[in-house]
Amino acid sequence: MSLSMFRLDGKVALITGGNRGIGLAIAQLFVEAGASCLLTSRSETDALHALLAAHPDRVAWHRADVNAEDAPEAMVGAALDRFGRLDVLVNNAGIADNGDFHDFDDARLKRIMDTNLIAPFRIARAAIRPMLDQGGGAIVNIGSISGHVANTPQLQVAYNASKAAVHQMSRVMAFEYAARGIRVNALAPGYVVSDMTAGGIARPEWNRIWTENTPMGRFAQPEEMASCALFLASDAASFVTGAVLVADGGYTTH
Repeated sequence: MSLSMFRLDGKVALITGGNRGIGLAIAQLFVEAGASCLLTSRSETDALHALLAAHPDRVAWHRADVNAEDAPEAMVGAALDRFGRLDVLVNNAGIADNGDFHDFDDARLKRIMDTNLIAPFRIARAAIRPMLDQGGGAIVNIGSISGHVANTPQLQVAYNASKAAVHQMSRVMAFEYAARGIRVNALAPGYVVSDMTAGGIARPEWNRIWTENTPMGRFAQPEEMASCALFLASDAASFVTGAVLVADGGYTTH
């Protein structure tokens, strides 16, 4: 194996939630590795505009709400129209919500499950079709350590259930499509500095508990998750499918 196995030259990636945080970091690294990327999100950011301006030939943006009925076909169609093929899908868009189980109402439950599980399912289903036509591809579903553990001190049973489902969905997809050249893996981040965790990081008690429960004693940066996603998307992971890659600073070791 050579270092070229980690490159994505000539490949096209669709990345949901690509305007900030982990999704944007993945897009930046994929472009550096040679890929062309279609990023989707509901809103624009200055960092997104900067990436588009720096690589107008290899980066495009499509405004989309992953929960919209026509979103999967529209996203995949936009990638095919712009770049002519689709090799990699990164299902990154997601939301979190905390609260007591006995008070977690149906509307909040539906919002979590629709965004974190149903949308990735539907988007992957749409993306697999051109991958089958091409004879292969790679899907990286962003899960979470919350799919393995009960987080503390925040109460988030719906979020944890949605991410556990993403992990199992990835395993079963991998089994179904391995013989047809499509690899499917999940990435399970620990606590990463992002908009999703900003509120908790700003709360001294939560911050202390999160860092104390992480043996490395710190939060991850989005770029550290991007390097894991690059591995799973690249030919360096050619024999890796059905895996849940945990990147958590040791959080799940105890």
